[in-house]
Amino acid sequence: MLFVEIFVFGFALWLGAYLVNRNPADLRLDLAGTGLIAYSIALALGILARNAGNQESASVLLLWQKPFLILPTVCWLLLLLHLMRSDESWYSRLQNHKNPFVVVLIATIFFGLGIGLLLFQFDWIPRNWLLLAIGMDLLLLGGAVAFLDASDEGESLSPHFTRSLGYALFVSLIFGGQIAIAMFLSTDVTFSMLTLLISIVAAAILFQTFSGKIQNLLDRLILRQSAQEYQNQATLRETANAAPRQNDALDLAGLDELGFMRLTRRALSHMINLPRLSTSPLTRLPIVENRLHESGSARDTLERATELRAVLSESIDRLRPEKQNSFGTTDQWRHFNALYYPYVVGLKPYSRRLQQTKSENSLKEVLDWFRTQVPQRTLYNWQNEAARLVAQDLREQSWPKDNQKSF
Repeated sequence: MLFVEIFVFGFALWLGAYLVNRNPADLRLDLAGTGLIAYSIALALGILARNAGNQESASVLLLWQKPFLILPTVCWLLLLLHLMRSDESWYSRLQNHKNPFVVVLIATIFFGLGIGLLLFQFDWIPRNWLLLAIGMDLLLLGGAVAFLDASDEGESLSPHFTRSLGYALFVSLIFGGQIAIAMFLSTDVTFSMLTLLISIVAAAILFQTFSGKIQNLLDRLILRQSAQEYQNQATLRETANAAPRQNDALDLAGLDELGFMRLTRRALSHMINLPRLSTSPLTRLPIVENRLHESGSARDTLERATELRAVLSESIDRLRPEKQNSFGTTDQWRHFNALYYPYVVGLKPYSRRLQQTKSENSLKEVLDWFRTQVPQRTLYNWQNEAARLVAQDLREQSWPKDNQKSF
């Protein structure tokens, strides 16, 4: 039973870290991942408490465990509220992907029941079994969230998911397996050995899952005098990590209007991050293929992403109402402004940083307009409207009207 609990601990920790690392800017993944990481910590503290050398140590560990039992509930409730309230793209998935939502609903119900039984300490279910049952619910929820995110991005989940899991399992077995064997051969499981095993497994999982970010940090320190070399290494690493996400089986021409607009919206939000943009199925658009053929460029991952970014930039520029002016604040400018400044320029209008970058200082008029005249929710709505126009432009360029399917 002990090693089963440690396995569940490791799997929950990996899945939580995977979700957080999958797209750090996505609040939904952050909430689901944080809940899973908190649960794994609670499970580890429970394991240590049952094997503590004295009652006082066990009581302290169980006291520390309580906030980590409550945090997953808070995270999941916030996630459900966020999905229902603010993100119509995920909410609309209910009609296209009923099974993941059924999993979410059922797992949420059982998760709530499990937390209630745990907090009110009913003795008719052993505490360790109850923790494992809650963990299974969280794992189902986390898996459903990962699937829905991949579906919204137009990505393939399985290759990237299984590769990360396989690497984490391999590294954990290499380092933690040695301690597990020593514990199995010994006559007694000591608190110190158990603590070492859990910490080694956790370190192995976290270092593997966040290996790209760790390598970027080390490169930043080692190559700090060569910014270009550092950027090249980071781009190549991120591109290699993004490659398994590509979904070559997706039929772009067969997508309905909402599905194509959603992919366009996501691609626009990734314009500044070229490796992230390379995972978009829109890199296989006929307009991208034609431009690569005409220019004689290589049809590799980065070239496709670069060409898609150019196509998106041109579509955004066509939204500019007055070509002779660079900025305007009338209603005719709202779609151009909503996409150009956040996604092409990289401006963060609502950032609370104390110091502004040089580019932000040079765009003070734009920043002031966004912050004083455009609420965040309004900008979000404008971006959705503008993304719909860009999506239509992409379809018309890729499939001429006489050959387009009816959407």
